[in-house]
Amino acid sequence: MAKKKRQMAEYRYYKMPGNAVFFALQGERWRQKYEREIDFLHFHNFLEIGFCYSGSGVMTLGEQDYEYHGGDFTVIPSNYLHTTNSTPGTLSSWEYLFIDVDGLMKKLTDAPPGYVEQLIRRINSRAVFAGSMEYPRAAQLIRMVLDVTREKEAFSQEEAEGLILALLVEMARSGETDWKEAEGIGAEGRVHSDKLIFQIMDYISGHYSENLKMSDIAEFAHISETHLRRIFSSHLNMSPLEYLNRVRIHAACEYLKKTDDSIALIQARCGFTVSSTFNRNFRRVTGVSPAEWRNRPENYERQILKFRIHSEKGW
Repeated sequence: MAKKKRQMAEYRYYKMPGNAVFFALQGERWRQKYEREIDFLHFHNFLEIGFCYSGSGVMTLGEQDYEYHGGDFTVIPSNYLHTTNSTPGTLSSWEYLFIDVDGLMKKLTDAPPGYVEQLIRRINSRAVFAGSMEYPRAAQLIRMVLDVTREKEAFSQEEAEGLILALLVEMARSGETDWKEAEGIGAEGRVHSDKLIFQIMDYISGHYSENLKMSDIAEFAHISETHLRRIFSSHLNMSPLEYLNRVRIHAACEYLKKTDDSIALIQARCGFTVSSTFNRNFRRVTGVSPAEWRNRPENYERQILKFRIHSEKGW
């Protein structure tokens, strides 16, 4: 039997100008009839933020349609299928920002890597469609970035980068909290243990695919296993083993979303040597089996594998 033909999706890629970590698409050119003659979705290699000044139509994010109007905005992660369609016979006015999130974070913040990783993960966890009334601060920040970029005064790039960072933090705060922060630890001890916990988290992120034991982690941190368990319980309300398994499951989710590799191969790649252990932990973290999770429609990057990809340089 012949394989079912994939729908086409278009990959619109951009190249950042010079050493920049963002650029804007602005002006009268972006007051137009959007996409009506195109019947496929597209995705980008950078985070896209769009602001609608006027007009109406339908914004498609993955498999969900939203009616848009002036004042609405979108925050769309890289590799997220989407498209915009104006109401027939009308024009819509949008302006856009494309952002290298990793590059911006490395350039502007010296926060511990664990904080940066968590912030990026929250920003990339979903696409946002919202109105200015619903998220007034985020909408205001978007407008401010676009205005600063348009005016091109002295130090406008530096000002815009700072505003974008504030915007991304605002969007991350509006998402679900990944870890609960423990209370009841003194300020002085908190500074030291914060630094240590993030060093350990980074170590686990770099070695989760190995046959990692708690004794290995404790040895890396130059602390006892008892102290290791204590600081994880204090900061994250979980044991270091549970955190390790969560990192492994998170990595497995990424492979399930982005590849057609077998579940057995993904299991091994993520540090699980026994299938029952992998399946038990996967269901504990996600609430479903690996196969069920792979087929969930919200796994937007997984949807890309269903399409024939046509690549085109961005506008």
